[in-house]
Amino acid sequence: MTAVVKNEAFEVHHELDTCGLFCPEPVMMLHNKIRDMKSGEVVRVIATDPSTQRDIPKFCNFLDHPLLDQNEQDNQYVFWIRKREH
Repeated sequence: MTAVVKNEAFEVHHELDTCGLFCPEPVMMLHNKIRDMKSGEVVRVIATDPSTQRDIPKFCNFLDHPLLDQNEQDNQYVFWIRKREH
């Protein structure tokens, strides 16, 4: 799947659906997913918990994974995250 965010096109390698889950589960699932990904791969995360708007950017910042973009669509929060290069 290819995504275009902020006029930048990039390939999305993984999708993580955490809809219906509440803190801390979405971030825990993201952590596990990132661990299984290769450097440079992108994951699209879909969530319904409003706290993910705060928690996922903090997770990315703390572990130095680029948060390519985030937005809200149809009462869902969507994040595009690239696994950091080693």
